Amino acid sequence: MTPFRRWARFRDSRRLLPLVCGLCLPVLLVGPRVLVARQAAQGAPAEGLRAAEAVRVERAPRLDGTLDDPLWQQAQPVTDFRQREPHERQAPTEKTEVRILYTRRAVYFGVACFDSSPRGIVATELRRDLPQNLDDYFEILVDSRHDRRNAYVFQLNPLGTQSDGLITEEKLSEDSLQDYDPGWDGVWTSAARTTKAGWTATVEIPFTTLNFTESQDVVWGLNFKRFIRRKNEEDLWSAYLRVFGLAKVSEAGELHGITNIGSGRLFIVKPYALGGVDSVSGSTNFLHSGGFDVKYGLRSNLIANLTVNTDFADSDVDQQEFNLTPFRLFFPEKRQFFLENASVFDFPTGLMDRLFFTRQIGIDPVTGQVVPIDAGAKVAGTLGKLDVGVLDVKTRASGPNPFANYGVVRVKRALFGDSYIGVMGIDKESGSATDPYNRAGGVDARLVFFKNLALFGWAARTKTPGFRSGDADVGGRADFQTNWMDFRVEKDKIGPNYNPEVGFLNRTDLQETFVDLTLKPRPKIRGVRELNFEGFIYHAPNTAKVLQTQEWQATFRALFNNGSYTDDDIVNVFTQLITAPFNIYKSVVIPSGLYHFSRTQFTYGSGLDRRFTYNLFERFGTYYNGHLNEASVRFNYRPNARFSVSSSQRWDRFRLPEGNFSIALAGLQTNYSFSRFLTLSNLVQMDTANREAVSANFRLRYNYRPDSDFFIIYNVGTRFASLAVANPQELREQRFAVKLTYSFSPRLGRKLSEKKAKP
Repeated sequence: MTPFRRWARFRDSRRLLPLVCGLCLPVLLVGPRVLVARQAAQGAPAEGLRAAEAVRVERAPRLDGTLDDPLWQQAQPVTDFRQREPHERQAPTEKTEVRILYTRRAVYFGVACFDSSPRGIVATELRRDLPQNLDDYFEILVDSRHDRRNAYVFQLNPLGTQSDGLITEEKLSEDSLQDYDPGWDGVWTSAARTTKAGWTATVEIPFTTLNFTESQDVVWGLNFKRFIRRKNEEDLWSAYLRVFGLAKVSEAGELHGITNIGSGRLFIVKPYALGGVDSVSGSTNFLHSGGFDVKYGLRSNLIANLTVNTDFADSDVDQQEFNLTPFRLFFPEKRQFFLENASVFDFPTGLMDRLFFTRQIGIDPVTGQVVPIDAGAKVAGTLGKLDVGVLDVKTRASGPNPFANYGVVRVKRALFGDSYIGVMGIDKESGSATDPYNRAGGVDARLVFFKNLALFGWAARTKTPGFRSGDADVGGRADFQTNWMDFRVEKDKIGPNYNPEVGFLNRTDLQETFVDLTLKPRPKIRGVRELNFEGFIYHAPNTAKVLQTQEWQATFRALFNNGSYTDDDIVNVFTQLITAPFNIYKSVVIPSGLYHFSRTQFTYGSGLDRRFTYNLFERFGTYYNGHLNEASVRFNYRPNARFSVSSSQRWDRFRLPEGNFSIALAGLQTNYSFSRFLTLSNLVQMDTANREAVSANFRLRYNYRPDSDFFIIYNVGTRFASLAVANPQELREQRFAVKLTYSFSPRLGRKLSEKKAKP
């Protein structure tokens, strides 16, 4: 009997997690000898690995954005950058130097970005933690564990504006706008100045921020990236090949010279107080609550997080969408407690599906309303060759949602290169009489060969009251990437009763096959950087081999040197079976049946080297048993560093036998930054699909000390979108809140203070 059949016949939910662990424990703890041998060979420093040296100083250099302090001259500058874009391996068009110092408590970076045309430097973003892809910027990657897989990233622009995050398992952010997952926030100091020779910056990163406790003969993974906006040019110190980039931590260089430092153990307590008024469906409540978060470094590579009476009033609101399909839409997580170290818990099971999805905790999946969280605890990090994540969250009863407790365990063992094998177990217990529990578990693996061939595989199973079979998901994927080609093939089988209630699942009862090929030539055409020719086919019958969905597409893209692009679907052909009537809008219902339709798409995005940028989108063709025309316009205008405005408008025009109608979605966001530490953001959205068409979110944020904020927030509408199928009517909420957070270290409180440099 094969291991999978043995898995499929297993029916006792209380033994699910022990079974998963039993299947993989030998590999997790020991691993095949051949893989360990390969790991030793590939994990060793490569010949010619780039190395930098940090110089010890007795006091911190001046952190004013200049390199005028004589201490900087004690460090040998790092200068040997290479282009990744547009001309791989070639010398940069502008010179960059980085000097590195350290004391017993922190490491310091002095950055000089020389520029032959300083007036061309773009610096327009003063708000923390937002993508800086419309600006010049500089990034510092620190792999303090030196595991060549995971790293911290610190980004700043010529105004000294900060953004930071984590790279886990060498993965980019979900939106690919950043080289890292921006969910992590660290305490660090930055300042920058524009000069006649370019721009300079100074950065201080305390060892406590890195949770770094080793003290002798330290070796870190290290990399730097400079981006020049007007040239759309990426310069890296290491990992500068086009198929790599900053996220390829295994290709980073090394930092030597740090020794005899003090303990950098992380220990931060962050209480909050909140007051205000909240009104949902005519019921008004006065808000007066408080809680706290704690971060503690159990060891250098392992961090514990605790949250009590958690409030997410300051979280970003979801962008409104209209669902054109009878399937669920995916919305990203926006809450800080769940965002931090989120990649450790990642367990993908297909194109968009996931075994674990944190938005199922603390948010009603149908209405999008907040479900109060009493407490939560999380431990995430590494133990030797193991990546470990443990999460436990308790929510209290609220409206139709009974109390619930969510427990999650994720373990991955590092193999050769950036390969791994892992297990996951999820347990949901609730006070619902009809759904008292849901359990899920799975094994997965990633094997990477030759640095650009990755093989993925997974097997997952759920346990839900009332179901005893057809509750598994098994699949695999192969990715191959070079400078001139991307190739992906994926196969997945999902049982009809597979039900990960704490995950994200688009559809059940499917056997999916997906094949995608993209050719990426770079012809010598003036102004053109790259052409893309992509074709894919998606074929998905159910487990009884009855076709549910089939799609094939041919796409042409042109990427230009100034960042502008075209993205055109020449043809996009669908075959889709609707097994239940699809209520798309009010009384308009698309009947059950097998439909064939096709669409064509044209998209143009303007160059990103201007203060005014825009995007135009048009898609038209048949749609089920009628026609659909989709059009959208987006623009962004930043006249100066303090003010920006962006807008998006979308029109969907339906012509169906069941009825003709149109839907309009619009959003207008304005931001004003009084300084890097005080910002006002406003988002107004309109959705004609709902009775209450207008929603708004206003937020004033004052970052009065590192990792400590004062918020004033007003929200009308919904904060979080529904994960239900179709387009349910929204519940209206009006909420005014004032929130104060204060971050301190019980042992190092005075060291968290920062002299704020004026932008």
